[in-house]
Amino acid sequence: MEDERKSPISASQRLAIAPMMDWTDRHCRYFHRQLTRRALLYTEMVVADAVIHGVRERLLGYDAAEHPVALQLGGSDPEKLAEAVRIAASFGYDEVNLNVGCPSDRVQSGTFGACLMLQPALVARCVEAMKEAAPAGQQVTVKCRIGVDEQDPETALFDLARQVADAGTDAIWVHARKAWLEGLSPKENRDIPPLDYNLVYRLKADYPSLFIGINGGIQDLNQAVEHLRHVDGVMLGRAAYHNPGLLSDVDSTIYGEAGASVDLHSVVLTMADYIDRHVAAGGKANQVTRHMVGLFHGMPGARGWRQHLSTQAVLPGADGQVLRDALEKITAVQRAAA
Repeated sequence: MEDERKSPISASQRLAIAPMMDWTDRHCRYFHRQLTRRALLYTEMVVADAVIHGVRERLLGYDAAEHPVALQLGGSDPEKLAEAVRIAASFGYDEVNLNVGCPSDRVQSGTFGACLMLQPALVARCVEAMKEAAPAGQQVTVKCRIGVDEQDPETALFDLARQVADAGTDAIWVHARKAWLEGLSPKENRDIPPLDYNLVYRLKADYPSLFIGINGGIQDLNQAVEHLRHVDGVMLGRAAYHNPGLLSDVDSTIYGEAGASVDLHSVVLTMADYIDRHVAAGGKANQVTRHMVGLFHGMPGARGWRQHLSTQAVLPGADGQVLRDALEKITAVQRAAA
């Protein structure tokens, strides 16, 4: 199913989990990695200024098991982005991605995110600076919208693609809807502007040798497989977060690995041990379990699983036993329903 000429990271890009603020932290990524060995995982967006001036281990640290993993940066100053890439180099990310798609007010006030669709030449300078700063073997990519506000997507997307391709980007991930910077909230921007998948397909047709990935409104792996007939990669966002169990079939469905489906019960036990280590290091159980409430979505016992995690993981002294107890409960329900 894969093109063997592609680099390992390019192969992993066939299916990616989108960067999602407050969601795709290191605990979420470790959990998702237990469900799929192959998919590319993304960090939350980290602002370049924070990388330069903040606590780097807290912002950039991750478990080696998360590979392949990509760092998403936010910013619009080429020099600062280059410095952030140089700082992040020692952490060994497989890819560094520039955010040109987030529509939040906080991002707009920093002059980056989706509003950069209005400044494609600046985006190109940022990409060029990041490429120069990146260590050998690390990809530099862009994640964008098809346009913002009154822009014509046919012009905006293709103009941005042309300039970042000339600047040397290794891939373009396109959220296939506009961002409205005036009049819509960030939440509304995820649903209200209409999707235009065909526009992204046409972009790929115009750039046959450049990796083009698609994002936005994709709900399951069947839809992902259909998109892969037209583009190089598919990025799942909220569907993967709210129904993470679907990731257990990624390696077999997307990467063609026979018998690669993952046993969810084994994943729970692995994560219980992970929570024990996290709590022993001073963390809290609910910092991990909050990402796992949807694991058994649509299955018998799912409601009880959610309730147990929501009520028990927040109690003082909670540890991995919360997951082990919840697993016993849902296993009993599933056996009764069989």
